[in-house]
Amino acid sequence: MSNTTGELFKVSTFGESHGPCVGCVVDGMPSGFPITEADIDAELARRRPGQNAFSTPRKESDAVKIMSGVFEGKTTGAPVMLLINNENAASKDYENLKNLYRPSHADFTYAQKYGVRDYRGGGRASARLTAALVAAGALAQKYLKEKAGVEFLSHTSAVGGLSVNADIPVLKSVTRARIEASPVRCPYAEEKLMEAEIEAARKAGDSVGCVIRGLIKNLPAGLGEPVSGKLSARLAAAVMGINAAKGFEIGNGFEAARLRGSANNDPFVNAGGKITTENNRNGGVLGGISTGELVYFNAAFKPTATIFQPQKTVDENGAPVEFTAGGRHDPCLAARAVPVVDAVCAIAVMDLFLIRNAYAGH
Repeated sequence: MSNTTGELFKVSTFGESHGPCVGCVVDGMPSGFPITEADIDAELARRRPGQNAFSTPRKESDAVKIMSGVFEGKTTGAPVMLLINNENAASKDYENLKNLYRPSHADFTYAQKYGVRDYRGGGRASARLTAALVAAGALAQKYLKEKAGVEFLSHTSAVGGLSVNADIPVLKSVTRARIEASPVRCPYAEEKLMEAEIEAARKAGDSVGCVIRGLIKNLPAGLGEPVSGKLSARLAAAVMGINAAKGFEIGNGFEAARLRGSANNDPFVNAGGKITTENNRNGGVLGGISTGELVYFNAAFKPTATIFQPQKTVDENGAPVEFTAGGRHDPCLAARAVPVVDAVCAIAVMDLFLIRNAYAGH
């Protein structure tokens, strides 16, 4: 399996949904940087299951243990190992599903590739593994915030057919406090309508998809390694590696395909002595390199694959089966996907940040 990402800032994850633990090893964290378990727990709390009616009722404390790489509250330059125990797995909920291929799950593909699969909650394919990414991302977010003022402010911008468009001034006004004040992590007035949509799906034993709008503020110009390490490509790869991610667009994205060049091109202007673009249509990235402007993108997430309605599928022998799933699952991924998007983007940006600094001799 491909379990490691990054060149200088490398993150390797381990564990399964119903195993004893999940976690990660972070190699390349600069030495002498203050970090505590409380710093990491603060981000894990944002992803923690069982927060409200809009997430899975599975209860996990998700308290991290720093196993290596930190001494007297500061990183040593050695690999940082982070461990999160699984405390509330309910494997019996999956006994009746172990010989089935659940629709829109990875059961079939894992069996085809490896010849074996962990049916308990999806095993390695479970979104439970995103806890490890959030833990690693907490290191990157804290470092980038303190060293360069970079902020990651992903939030929910669409649930089902309800979508919120926002122009650049509105995006610049988004704050972490406003995001966290919403149960669905939507900083816009439409948040209550989104809550109602998720609740309706939950009551129907169904699920609903969502769009997470990624925002990265104060990213310095010059990050990104063309041709194969473009910032836009790294962000896309990071986001598309998240469970249930189905689409990614940066800047005006697919809208650009409907325009002529004369309408899409974005003139450079001198804004108070700083060269910038007039509209930031490209989402803060040109030629795969950050411009120093606000970076923004959209990430589409499918409806949670496990629903509590009768479904048709086949078993491992190809015989048709009708089943109803059990277990505990989110009716919508919106609220808990937000901190995961922040985390994976921070990991990608941290890697490019260290690469740039290495070239500059820092």
